[in-house]
Amino acid sequence: MAKVTLTVNGRSVSGECEDRTLLVHFIREKLGLTGTHVGCDTSQCGACVIHMDGKSVKSCSILAVQASGSKITTIEGLAANGELHPVQAAFKEHHGLQCGFCTPGMVMASVDMINRHGGKLDEKTVRSELEGNICRCTGYHNIVKAVLSANAAMNAAQQAAE
Repeated sequence: MAKVTLTVNGRSVSGECEDRTLLVHFIREKLGLTGTHVGCDTSQCGACVIHMDGKSVKSCSILAVQASGSKITTIEGLAANGELHPVQAAFKEHHGLQCGFCTPGMVMASVDMINRHGGKLDEKTVRSELEGNICRCTGYHNIVKAVLSANAAMNAAQQAAE
């Protein structure tokens, strides 16, 4: 058994797990944060995307012991003070979800994408960057609209703050 210590959604947490435990299972089973979904366990679908040290990663492709010492943000950590994150709000507003299974991973991947591109996103880029996230319910049209809307809102808020 290995001891894993992380900062998850701003909280320091520790737990023991087998050396072979995937980060996604540690998050769900040891920490009880079930918003991070397990879709394929092969890093194909993107349902398990979280942020590790500020970058989006597929948590089914990382062992929990490899992440020890890292700062993790899950879907549960995006909203602040009872307010949805702009990407969450845009997914709701633009109907960027149907069954909701892929939504946490899509949202987490989208937040990272918006942060990396700093307001310079277009439809082609969004579609290309979301290739690693599979949605079996939609045609991605509303997801792309949601990401572009959130990008505009986050960019406007950042410019207003400056």
